Amino acid sequence: MGHKVCDINELRTLPTGVKKPEFPVDIGEMHEGERVRKPQMHLEFGGLKAETKWELIRTRKEDEITDARVIIEGPDIPDLKEGGSYPLGILVEVAGKKVEKDIAGVLERRLHYFLNYIEGVMHVNQRYDIWIRFTKDAFNKGLNSLELWGKALIWLYKTSFPILEKVQITFFTEQKQVASNLDMAQEHWSERDERARNMTDEEADQFYACVMCQSFAPSHMCVITPNRTGSCGSISWFDARAAANIDPNGPNFAVPKGKVIDAEKGIYEGVDKVLQEKSLGEIQTCSIYSMFESPHTSCGCFEGIAFYIPELDGVAVVHRDYREKTVNGLSFAEMAANTSGGIQSPGFNGIAVEYLHSPRFLKPDGGWNRVVWLPSGIKERVANSIPKDIIDKISTEADVKNLAELKEFLIKKDHPVVKRWSKEEETKPEEPKAEAVEAAEETQIEIPAGSETVIRTPTMQLPTTGGFKIILKNAKITADKVIIKRLEKK
Repeated sequence: MGHKVCDINELRTLPTGVKKPEFPVDIGEMHEGERVRKPQMHLEFGGLKAETKWELIRTRKEDEITDARVIIEGPDIPDLKEGGSYPLGILVEVAGKKVEKDIAGVLERRLHYFLNYIEGVMHVNQRYDIWIRFTKDAFNKGLNSLELWGKALIWLYKTSFPILEKVQITFFTEQKQVASNLDMAQEHWSERDERARNMTDEEADQFYACVMCQSFAPSHMCVITPNRTGSCGSISWFDARAAANIDPNGPNFAVPKGKVIDAEKGIYEGVDKVLQEKSLGEIQTCSIYSMFESPHTSCGCFEGIAFYIPELDGVAVVHRDYREKTVNGLSFAEMAANTSGGIQSPGFNGIAVEYLHSPRFLKPDGGWNRVVWLPSGIKERVANSIPKDIIDKISTEADVKNLAELKEFLIKKDHPVVKRWSKEEETKPEEPKAEAVEAAEETQIEIPAGSETVIRTPTMQLPTTGGFKIILKNAKITADKVIIKRLEKK
């Protein structure tokens, strides 16, 4: 461990013509979005294998920190075994006459940008979910100390935000210190989040957007409203507003609401127009609050996933730190593939844990009355925002292990979702008559040559006897004709 004060003159803020300090690797926007696969990596900090990890920005008085100081509390990179996964805490402290407390969240999310600017370094996620890898090639070129990482961050912060007169960075790499300082970080995040909970979408004259993750998901844009924070969990409406004010050309900018198309679902003409522009036409419309109809897209930095359980017509939520299989038999990582990449996947919704506190949480889909399962850690964390009449009816991994047990639990607790089952039974179509079955034995769908056809199974009227099985996984099918035949009974 050690304390290092870099050359302040080298890292000072100048109005124009700031010369880049000498680094062993290149630093710039062209490296943003670089992926570091396991065979390429020298080692990693954070991620699923590291027990504790976090990053935090704190504003300070000018006499409380030393400008351009890099502190390493714990072993440095040369002391760590190649190929390993290690805990990490990053504390960036900033000061300046014009520095206000409100910009802490803005500067904190910029760590994602700035670390990705370093050649050979990949940074994803935020707050307590960070995951950083860097390549063997970067290590061999001389990127072999956290001191250099700190030096790069100081230079990037001071050149990007001239109001920062002092920047000091501390890296914690010893597990006990990383864990003990996480409590301090949690307090600061909670304080920021609490402020945004007291405002509604109706009170905001405009929303904000974040395109910080477009280097990883080009069609993704986070729509940030008072009632829905960014999916990464680190950018609230207030944070986005502050970011747009201090960096008008940055990744956060105002989005006019425009005409309200559907207030409950959160569909706005102005938002859709910006989405179409920023996604280059990939996304035409977005329902901010529904996970089923044109849901909000995600990059890969979301804190949690809201996912549909069709067998029970319910919704469950899992967060990134939950390591076990969820109640549907899939893990967070397995479901993340259906959630990330800037695509709209009905039934899978990347969300921030803070969104669970929102009064508009999945409101058009049934809200909390539709939620049937949560990891116990998350349930405890958001308990004060779960309606009192439903909280004991939502199961956790301590209550059930599979869907069969979950169904029994929901019936026993008289969960509101059970009433949905009876309604579905009442509206279930009658068994088709024999003549209808025979007529449907062979159905031909004529498709114009060269056209692209999307088959959505809920709209297909198929006989319910004899059995049909259609499985389409990651398929793109081009066909002149589709023939559907009834399976003969043996």
